Amino acid sequence: MLVDDMESNSALLSAEKVSKTFPLPAGGQQTVLEDVSLTVAPGEVVALLGRSGSGKSTLLRILAGLIQPSKGQVESKGAGLTGPNPDVAMVFQSFALLPWLTVQENAELGLYARGVSRETCRQEAVVALSMVGLEGFEGAYPKELSGGMRQRVGFARAFVMKPDVLMMDEPFSALDVLTAENLRGEISDLWERKAFPAKSILVVTHNIEEAVLLADRVVVLGANPGCIRGEVKVDIARPRDKKGPRFVALVDYIYAVMTNPAAPVGELPQAKSSERFPMLPHARSGGISGLLEIIHDRGGREDLPKLAESLRLEVDDLLPAIDASVLLGFAEVAHGDVTLASAGREFAVAGVHRSHEIFKEQLIKRVPFVSTVMGAMRQKKDGRITKEFLLDILDEHFSETEAQRQFQTLVDWGRYAQLFEYDADEALLYLVEPEEAGSSI
Repeated sequence: MLVDDMESNSALLSAEKVSKTFPLPAGGQQTVLEDVSLTVAPGEVVALLGRSGSGKSTLLRILAGLIQPSKGQVESKGAGLTGPNPDVAMVFQSFALLPWLTVQENAELGLYARGVSRETCRQEAVVALSMVGLEGFEGAYPKELSGGMRQRVGFARAFVMKPDVLMMDEPFSALDVLTAENLRGEISDLWERKAFPAKSILVVTHNIEEAVLLADRVVVLGANPGCIRGEVKVDIARPRDKKGPRFVALVDYIYAVMTNPAAPVGELPQAKSSERFPMLPHARSGGISGLLEIIHDRGGREDLPKLAESLRLEVDDLLPAIDASVLLGFAEVAHGDVTLASAGREFAVAGVHRSHEIFKEQLIKRVPFVSTVMGAMRQKKDGRITKEFLLDILDEHFSETEAQRQFQTLVDWGRYAQLFEYDADEALLYLVEPEEAGSSI
């Protein structure tokens, strides 16, 4: 059913004073959620945003009827929920495809389990796979697909159910940056065109930008135990410009709220033009350098598919280094071609010492988070900060696994730029003195 078919403004899904406790192995109980009340109305996208320990995924599973609350009541369209919720469908972070089934069979699975005829399953799956751009892959198996394509199958499997509420549990966090951005945009486009096969969406995320991009309401959860601190209404017309002043203002405001557990939630700031730091593509500095040298040797411009083919790589495997080169201002990508910028041309032919300097200049100029990290180290008497300190910041934007990957990329780039070093035994980052940097060349 499409959004236009809505007949009522009553809540599709609601939780009233829900709490959840789990027994501990050593005895006693841990409270994961406490006194949580939430509604999802027809025609809205709601994002659940919170740090680790806020119980976001647990709340999603309670609303889906996969686990029962310890206290409180969950209702679906006004009726109490006592088991799996037939009016919702779920898209998981880990794809959750059955490897022995084809794309077509995985997409049909939910309908088939409900006893729908084989022909109807086939017809509905074909439509859903078309919606997510998987025409022609019906007979493929999951192992033959990229991560992005596997997640598209996950969306198709949910779409065929035509749920009242589509639930998404960090559906883009396991994907590379470009694939995640592309799929996120396609889902947003389906919603904006009123072609989405669900009345509403409930998405769990760590990513603040993602929440503001997709949601009409961002529900901010507190942690230990999980509770609702408040919500922020996203008063931006669709499609949304991530560089627009209102978008940036909302992201900054939510970031400030997330880093200050005592701050009230709900009062919106005036728009401002500053941006938060971007996500770092997972490409090592050596890989970036090698890629730029290859492109330079080929005249400074290359067709991406041809480049991938010549290197015997899938385009998806090449994209992190391409994304990193673009982020650092070394290259530009347009119409499937990658072209070296002036900084990239200089970097590609520079000697060892100069290449480190260029990388340092671009890193400081193009990645604001690096300046934040260096500023934090300079404020410390010993010039050192802990890994845990940075992970606490990164956790506000990314999943726990992605925060770890962001940290590792940051360390690799910072080392190559000779800005800071990392002591793995002590889990400490520290500034590199100019003399120390020069002596390592």
